[in-house]
Amino acid sequence: MKSVERIKEYFEIEEVQEERHNQAYEGCLFSIDQHLFRSRLAKKTPKKKGYFVVFWEKDSQQHNQAYSFEESPDRVIVTVIDDDKCGQFLFPKEVLRKQSVLRTEESKGKMALRVYPNWEKDLSDAALKTQKWQSPYFISLTQGLKQEALRPFYFG
Repeated sequence: MKSVERIKEYFEIEEVQEERHNQAYEGCLFSIDQHLFRSRLAKKTPKKKGYFVVFWEKDSQQHNQAYSFEESPDRVIVTVIDDDKCGQFLFPKEVLRKQSVLRTEESKGKMALRVYPNWEKDLSDAALKTQKWQSPYFISLTQGLKQEALRPFYFG
């Protein structure tokens, strides 16, 4: 799993649990220093800017549904690897609730999302609006970073 291997460059990961229904996006849960994370690898799409990622699980009737706010870990990591560029979005679950990504009593949530790293340019107005709310949660790993620089991003 490329996304988890990238994280292992910086932190010791424990208790990796693969999410079989999101295997194509390297879906998994893991912990670092007793903090639980959900992780995904975003995919580049040929006809649209940005990178596509899914956020769903099966309900008791085996229907797809967005992840629940109540059951979500505190942070969701979306890793983007595109040739020589690499970065991560670390979305706090509160932000994903506010953006109606996680399911709540008021919102059915979203089962997928497009992410826009800072290297994505010439975006549509809608994509720019999305990039604007996402940008505080993005960190580029293209040049590499020291663990001390990542620690507040993961745990702050």
